[in-house]
Amino acid sequence: MKSPFTLILIVILLSMHFVMAQQKANLILTNAKVITLNDSKTTAQAVAIAGNKIIAVGSNQEVLKFRNKNTTLIDAKGNTIIPGLYDSHLHVIRGGRFYNTELRWDGVKTLARALEMLKEQAERTPEGQWVRVVGGWSEYQFAEKRLPTLQEINAATGKTPAFVLHLYGQAFLNKSGLEKLGIDENTPNPLGGLIQKDSEGKPTGLLVAEPNAFILYSTLAKLPELSQQEKINSTKLFMSELNSLGVTSVMDAGGGFQNFPDDYAITDLLTKTGELTVRLPYYLFAQKPGTELQDYQKWIQMVEIDEPGKHQDDHSTEYDVQGGGENLVAAAGDFENFTKPRPELLPTMEPQLKSVIGLLVKNRWPFRLHATYNESISRFLNVIEEVNRETPLSGLIWFFDHAETVSVENLQRIKKLGGGISIQDRMAFQAETFISRYGKDAALNTPPVKQMIDMGIKLGAGTDGTRVSSYNPWVGIYWLVTGKSVGGLEFASKQNQLDRITALKIYTQGSASLINQEKDRGMIRPGYLADLVILSADYLTVPADQLKDLKAKLTILNGKPVFGTQEFESYAPALPKAIPAWSPVNFYGGYQHK
Repeated sequence: MKSPFTLILIVILLSMHFVMAQQKANLILTNAKVITLNDSKTTAQAVAIAGNKIIAVGSNQEVLKFRNKNTTLIDAKGNTIIPGLYDSHLHVIRGGRFYNTELRWDGVKTLARALEMLKEQAERTPEGQWVRVVGGWSEYQFAEKRLPTLQEINAATGKTPAFVLHLYGQAFLNKSGLEKLGIDENTPNPLGGLIQKDSEGKPTGLLVAEPNAFILYSTLAKLPELSQQEKINSTKLFMSELNSLGVTSVMDAGGGFQNFPDDYAITDLLTKTGELTVRLPYYLFAQKPGTELQDYQKWIQMVEIDEPGKHQDDHSTEYDVQGGGENLVAAAGDFENFTKPRPELLPTMEPQLKSVIGLLVKNRWPFRLHATYNESISRFLNVIEEVNRETPLSGLIWFFDHAETVSVENLQRIKKLGGGISIQDRMAFQAETFISRYGKDAALNTPPVKQMIDMGIKLGAGTDGTRVSSYNPWVGIYWLVTGKSVGGLEFASKQNQLDRITALKIYTQGSASLINQEKDRGMIRPGYLADLVILSADYLTVPADQLKDLKAKLTILNGKPVFGTQEFESYAPALPKAIPAWSPVNFYGGYQHK
């Protein structure tokens, strides 16, 4: 005889089955190769969606039972479907405000083509504006395997002021740019930065982070901004660009010169008008050295932190403050400029960081912390452990970003404290530079992804776009699977390379798990959110070196198509042209796939 509990469970399951059987889909995708990431049902042929939830996954015959006369039917024509990607570290709120101004070298195959694009854009950029290349590229992606010279940049741009940012390490200003900013032989070096000068004491145009990026970001902040209308257009186009790569969720990590609440006005507005096309939980990044504690004291009074999912039953935007970071105090900034020695953090770091983390923990504010080097992570963990002894974390969400050289010992400490790690693909852009400083052996497990997985640490993945790495998540997946840089160098050990399903899980379920959202997303299964992507090629069989070239043909967010191209273009809203008319987006788009 079955127990009362078993009978109750059977009744509940039968009731759920009956309810779902009565549902009819408003959207069904058929004839697909569905990678569900659900270990109990790994593949399928069709998916049914009602509202913002998946209600059926299975064969065409099984799923078409949920069709009625009002159902939109999309024939996937044998294409592969995956869950929507979740970038756990991207600066989309800031990046969206500037996207229309930027000439992207992301994905460009040759330096010759990059300089050609620079020349063309300089010629069409009007008086009063700049041509700017702001991160997302590495010299190793070019066939020439080198950086542009200042002579080449000056020749390409002429009298149009130009700013070209290369990772966290340096930026190039052309002669006109130096003049516009008033930088001359009398201009002093800012703290932590170098204005390179020639033998006559005149600035060459090279700005060097020594060791932090303040000189780069503060210079960039002096360039003209777009108008309100242009920023709205720019942000919408940047989100669509992310959708075109299969991204449906982003954790925004704040960023330098991204001030709350003023610089959030555009995404605030798009949330109210229902025009966000990515889920966008975001963190508050303290900006001014010395006043970080006051910033967080102020923000705690302004903002109420909800547990993930609370007050969001419709999951329509998920645009809200998640906590503090990735910068908590400037004294803890261990920027990864691998062309320079590791920065030594000052002794003032610990008391400053403790005051902020202590405040956040007492007020149950989650936090994230930029941490590149194991030496820094050891000191950060000392602070977190001290705070935990005084005010227990007790399950509070927190995690490190990056953690390239974290040790096994420190991974154990992170695990014990209930922390997570958001890894980024910065080594895909900088492996060659890292090896030149630290050696080949040091790069084999940088970061030690496999050990993180084996230890059961919550692990998500992100890009750290747009000013350092590219925002293309497929570069990160390519790096995780192949262990290669964008220049094709296989630097990671075979033991630290992942199979394709594991890599995809980190970029979906893993990122969601960092903030306890994994129970309703990251899989294609009944009851989960309808965020999914039809890919341009079969993820499981495409040659490994072509993983970084994958993109979306159709992206569905919250049950609605938000991006479509080729045979699926008609299902998604049409995109507006970029404004202003001279925007590089109108001539090149974003990521360069050619």
